[in-house]
Amino acid sequence: MTTMTDTSNAARFREFKMPDVGEGLTEAEILKWYVQPGDTVTDGQVVCEVETAKAAVELPIPYDGVVHELRFPEGTTVDVGQVIIAVDVAPGTGDAAPAPEPAAQPEPEPEAPKGRQPVLVGYGVAETSTKRRARKGAAAPAPAAAAAIQGELNGHGAVAVRESRPLAKPPVRKLAKDLGIDLATVVPTGEGGIITRDDVHAAATPVPAQAQAPVIPAPVQGAPAPEAPVAGARETRIPVKGVRKAIAQAMVGSAFTAPHVTEFVTVDVTRTMKLVAELKEDKEMAGVRVNPLLIIAKALLVAIKRNPGVNAAWDEANQEIVQKHYVNLGIAAATPRGLIVPNIKDAHDMTLPELAAALGELVSTAREGRTSPAAMAGGTVTITNVGVFGVDTGTPILNPGESAILAVGAIKLQPWVHKGKVKPRQVTTLALSFDHRLIDGELGSKVLADVAAILEQPKRLITWA
Repeated sequence: MTTMTDTSNAARFREFKMPDVGEGLTEAEILKWYVQPGDTVTDGQVVCEVETAKAAVELPIPYDGVVHELRFPEGTTVDVGQVIIAVDVAPGTGDAAPAPEPAAQPEPEPEAPKGRQPVLVGYGVAETSTKRRARKGAAAPAPAAAAAIQGELNGHGAVAVRESRPLAKPPVRKLAKDLGIDLATVVPTGEGGIITRDDVHAAATPVPAQAQAPVIPAPVQGAPAPEAPVAGARETRIPVKGVRKAIAQAMVGSAFTAPHVTEFVTVDVTRTMKLVAELKEDKEMAGVRVNPLLIIAKALLVAIKRNPGVNAAWDEANQEIVQKHYVNLGIAAATPRGLIVPNIKDAHDMTLPELAAALGELVSTAREGRTSPAAMAGGTVTITNVGVFGVDTGTPILNPGESAILAVGAIKLQPWVHKGKVKPRQVTTLALSFDHRLIDGELGSKVLADVAAILEQPKRLITWA
């Protein structure tokens, strides 16, 4: 939980520190403030959005009061433990607060360029009664200057500054940001005046809405789209930070630390596709999403059970192989901020309906930008579906800390020799990349062959599971 310390006027002024919102993270960038000096805040109200190396989350304040000071402007990277906002919890009971201590504050980073790409929101937005100021083209003002500007605004048009923010859930806000739509201009049709996705899409017409993130891309997908180039410009530079920076570092570290080996197999999945169609009509699967990915995930879990050595990790520091007796199944997903890999905890213990429900929740959460850092931690084996892009297969890079990743190619109708005759069959190509330090060719081949055998004859799920 967030800790807080008092200034010299302890009974009145509280300081809110940047918390560690992930696992051992050391810093976060302040993306935007939802409040300004002079605004009233309540316990649990979201006051800012920050981005870490894993995701972006919104931070609630833990007490009631009036904002006295914002210690850092938007676009600044702040170390965990540094005070980011001071709140007067007993306004009107004494003189103005003493000046903040001179600082143990780092120099603010330059303002991020306009056209920031949408971010993942880890927690829901708490509707506030304020509306943040639009970001200026130059660097954001220092706290004192921000207070002065806010005071000036309050004297010349306070209604415009203080009016309520449009009501919309975080995924809808992100969609509007993706499409460049000002929510204040959108006509809400949802219950209670809430703006829906359809409202945002309608406001974007005739501009086509940006497609929702397809599930499970190759690692090269998901790079932030560059802002529209300036007329005559030959280049556009995009700062690498936050999630994209973490992805780049992780992929380089994985590619040049773990010796990758990739094996391929092409398999007839016609019977699997028939099974998918049957399961969609099964009463036990009512209310959950059934698709080929579900059967592929179950097939991989069965293959891991038959070949447990693949579910391990290499401990370089201790020179040990760490054998995992549980499977946290990662599912790679593309988002506007880049590739993320949330995982299904203890997937090895799940029945098929339970796995389907968990997979559906994981996909929905990722698409809506609500994936939390905890959901992306602790994965053991990953699936990446490059087939959603119409790609036959790929050579996936291992998720750091894992030993294997399965890439699934597009399922296509192809001529195939079946029972001695050439017939049109549903065919796909699987690719398994693994860490050759702990998985040799025999073990990797057995795992891939088992997955292929199950997809070709899904009845094996019953006998092998």
